[in-house]
Amino acid sequence: MERLKLIKPCDGTAMERARQRWNSIAKPLKSLGLLEDALIKIAGITANENISLDKRCVVVMCADNGVVCEGVTQSRHDVTRIVAQTMAEGTSNVNLIARTFGADVFPIDIGINAQTRIPNLIDRKISYGTQNIAVSAAMSLSQAVRAICVGIDAVRDLSERDYKIIVTGEMGIGNTTTASAIAAVVLDMDPEFVTGRGAGLDSAGLSRKISVIKRAISVNNPDKNKPVELLAKLGGYDIAGMTGLFLGGAIYRIPIVIDGFISAVAAALAVEICPMVREYMLCSHVSKEPAGIKMLEYIGMRPIITAEMCLGEGTGGMLLLPLIDGALSVYNSSHSFENLQIERYVELK
Repeated sequence: MERLKLIKPCDGTAMERARQRWNSIAKPLKSLGLLEDALIKIAGITANENISLDKRCVVVMCADNGVVCEGVTQSRHDVTRIVAQTMAEGTSNVNLIARTFGADVFPIDIGINAQTRIPNLIDRKISYGTQNIAVSAAMSLSQAVRAICVGIDAVRDLSERDYKIIVTGEMGIGNTTTASAIAAVVLDMDPEFVTGRGAGLDSAGLSRKISVIKRAISVNNPDKNKPVELLAKLGGYDIAGMTGLFLGGAIYRIPIVIDGFISAVAAALAVEICPMVREYMLCSHVSKEPAGIKMLEYIGMRPIITAEMCLGEGTGGMLLLPLIDGALSVYNSSHSFENLQIERYVELK
């Protein structure tokens, strides 16, 4: 965690040059909206207005959550291992989307509750799943820090391999419960207002899930002003690993894409740990989970995609890439006002 001292503000000069490039293109000012803002931010992150995103990937943190034993999900915990294996084999949902957009997929076993000697599944296991948050803390403080460092180290390693943008992803049965518990504390809201049906609970299951979250908060008595402790008490290794990805993006100056609700919770924890990290994040979409938009508003992010998605695995984040590619084609190759010899637009107040 000493590496957090390396985080500095984005490069304002590169951002201004990117903004001026947009303004020189023969089109109405800011007519590509949030996509223009995204490229300006990337210029600031990389300290270079000449933007290339040709090497991209998604890192999927895979882990099990002890709270599954409370009946908060339709699926058995072993589904985490099964889906992680399909990712390693290249056949899961996120692999199909990533392949379409020229991205690599790196699944990480950060806490699957099973032996996983699976080719292409990166082994960074902290333990065999977390504890049940309804009766105790999910993990120790030292385990939380280790899991965060897994994410930071992943960004370091990908930076050394010249990856230009990283999408965050997760796979962990029960992780909408842990994410909703953290969201309730961070937003200071009753769990019933931030908790959704996850992968498809009926009304009785949703009520049980809300009750379990309330019990978890009561048992653990978390402090929203102590984000690492909050993560240890109510979170999961997947959330902790993604928190590290966001921190690592700021340390190693690589844009990190927020996927959906669970990823946004990790982003909020990263911002609580170091507020400057917000400058290094891009927001893909708003999840259909109840707290999806609330978490983005909390960290001051605006979604580019609104499509009621909640698949996870980094799939929503992947879908941001072709939109950015389209904007980048205009940014790099479109006519300028000067080339066409037409008068520039001016910003009217």
